[in-house]
Amino acid sequence: MNFKNLNSRLKSVKVGISTLALALLTLTASAQQEEHKNPNVRMGQKALLDGDFKSAVTHLKKALPAEANDPHVLYLLGYSQFQSADFKESAKTFGQVIALDGKNANAYYYRAKAKNIQAVDKDSKLTIAEKEQLLTSAIEDYSKAININNKDVKLYQNRAIAYRDLGILKGTEGAEGYNKQVATDAYTKAVADFEKVLSFDASRKDIQTELKKAKVYRDLLK
Repeated sequence: MNFKNLNSRLKSVKVGISTLALALLTLTASAQQEEHKNPNVRMGQKALLDGDFKSAVTHLKKALPAEANDPHVLYLLGYSQFQSADFKESAKTFGQVIALDGKNANAYYYRAKAKNIQAVDKDSKLTIAEKEQLLTSAIEDYSKAININNKDVKLYQNRAIAYRDLGILKGTEGAEGYNKQVATDAYTKAVADFEKVLSFDASRKDIQTELKKAKVYRDLLK
């Protein structure tokens, strides 16, 4: 199975429009490649197309270390790990993609999103400091992606969410790690990013609501 077929068949995978768009964008550079020589990569591609992300992870891991220097194979692995809810490993894998392809905005996006999800997981045993570090790192990744592609509205939207989550983490009075100044700054930056999203599409009711909430949270800080 070549990447051209992968591009066309990905449209049938029910994993959400935004993630499909990201996958398609990332694979565009490889669209003309012939069928991958590594059978484990081919099986991983098929499993991904079938929506069986855990099997895709298994096959793609078997393709390593032979394909450890192929950012496209690593991207598929990181994407499959993300869809399998293995966010910690997904972030690590997208870090490898970035090391090989520092201009891959989608890799930065997924690594940031994986970090953010870990930071706000209610069942997480991470410390407040570790959660703060994850959110701060996620914000940095979104910012790097924006530097690469400043026309991608989802990057501003997700960075706003990360800022908001940081504000919540640091802005709960009496809680461990409470810091009004850090929380205020985070909410202010969230507001700016939500406003940026609305500059792309002022009709976004969901973003209008998030913008209002961020302002209220900031103004209620004690």
